[in-house]
Amino acid sequence: MPCTTVLVGKNASNDHSTMIARTDDGHFDVKKVIVVDPKKQPTTYKSVLSHVTVKLPDDPMRYTAAPSVDPKKGIWAATGINEAHVGMTATETITSNPRVLAADPYVEYQKAKGSKKEIVGGIGEEDIVVLVLPYIHSAREGVLRLGSLLETYGTYEPNGIAFNDESEVWWLESIGGHHWMARKVPDECVVVNPNQFGMDSFDLEDAFGAQKENLCSKDLKEFIADNDLDCNQEGLFNPRDIFGSHSDMDHVYNTPRAWIMGRYLCPASYTWDGPSADFTPESDFLPWSLVPDRKVAVEDVKYLLSLHYQGTDYDPYTNRDTGKRGMYRSIGINRTGVTSICQIRSNVPDEIKGVEWIIFGSTTFSAAVPVYTNVDKLPDFVSKVTLDVSTDNLYWSSRLLAIMADANYSAMVQMIERYQNAVAVRSRQILRTYDRQMTETKDFSLAKKANDEICKMAKEETVKTLNVCTLEASQHMKNGYNLADN
Repeated sequence: MPCTTVLVGKNASNDHSTMIARTDDGHFDVKKVIVVDPKKQPTTYKSVLSHVTVKLPDDPMRYTAAPSVDPKKGIWAATGINEAHVGMTATETITSNPRVLAADPYVEYQKAKGSKKEIVGGIGEEDIVVLVLPYIHSAREGVLRLGSLLETYGTYEPNGIAFNDESEVWWLESIGGHHWMARKVPDECVVVNPNQFGMDSFDLEDAFGAQKENLCSKDLKEFIADNDLDCNQEGLFNPRDIFGSHSDMDHVYNTPRAWIMGRYLCPASYTWDGPSADFTPESDFLPWSLVPDRKVAVEDVKYLLSLHYQGTDYDPYTNRDTGKRGMYRSIGINRTGVTSICQIRSNVPDEIKGVEWIIFGSTTFSAAVPVYTNVDKLPDFVSKVTLDVSTDNLYWSSRLLAIMADANYSAMVQMIERYQNAVAVRSRQILRTYDRQMTETKDFSLAKKANDEICKMAKEETVKTLNVCTLEASQHMKNGYNLADN
């Protein structure tokens, strides 16, 4: 699944919250965001795509999820926060290389044919959230549970998975079919990861010792040595060089996204443009983690995941004929199904730590709508999504806005910006009001009322913007004609 991930450590954010966020870039997948009742969590899970069967623990917790509305290819739960206030997003499709895959091939499903029996595959993006999120009480636990599942069942694809709790953010990357490594994101850093094997440093000594900030599969050292995978020089250990890629396709599809996000986060610390630039859109050594020049808020994460190279020659919407317009893959892409920012806060009571900011469709044109996650049901505006187009839900309304605004960008960009800002301002006002009320009264059932109020507001602002954009788009139709005396 082509996606873009942003991870924010607690000391890098403006309010000391941790955040994990990812655009789920399928092929126009119709998505909804729901709460999964533990009673409806299966005790035995079977994958639709790989046919693997996994026995699950008998003590699941409630969690939010963003499954596909059409279940024919599986659940694809994508992202969520559980009732222990642990967030998860899965998965960022990353890269590998032939050396790794020759040594530890993917565990791929093979159909029965003639006398040959079916061979089940490993676990993948379809499955991972359902197999992990309901059973973990910390980000570290998430890494350990998923790592164990990868070692036991293997995977049929290369994936990056993020976890966060109140204190920590962890990032796990799969290596071949059964191996993996994970790092705690430094508290003061922001990580940007665009469809590549991301980690550019790792402490093997810690991973095989105290395990404070590094974890990996038990035989990783032997796996590297036995298969001559170490391409590093002078004793430095760079996992990206060993397990990842530096391909021509990376330079068009992946590294430019890391470049534009780094350019936004650290405009003063590095030079990003011109002949003396520290990094260019095609640099192979863009940092995996950065200390931002200023603290990062939810709105910054949303903006990062909406980027289309604004202010550069590569912006597909620029009116200038730069000769470079649209040459790199934007982050805010047309086919995104859902984007979620899982925020775990530390300045509120435990019961309301988790807030999930939901964005449907192309992030460039969509608004972020927050909901408290410690509830038993989410409002219909985000949870009742059908396969048929409808303005009754945020998913299809967002898709419709994007279609109109993309085709009429210069005419509508201000309308979209006003819409996004209005939803952001009013959402924060409602969150602050209910945070205060619930902190004072200890009546945390008010979270459900707050979600209803936020979604009612979001629907109001969305319909208002659909109205003005529809009129604007109608006035730009090619078959328009006015009589001279009209």
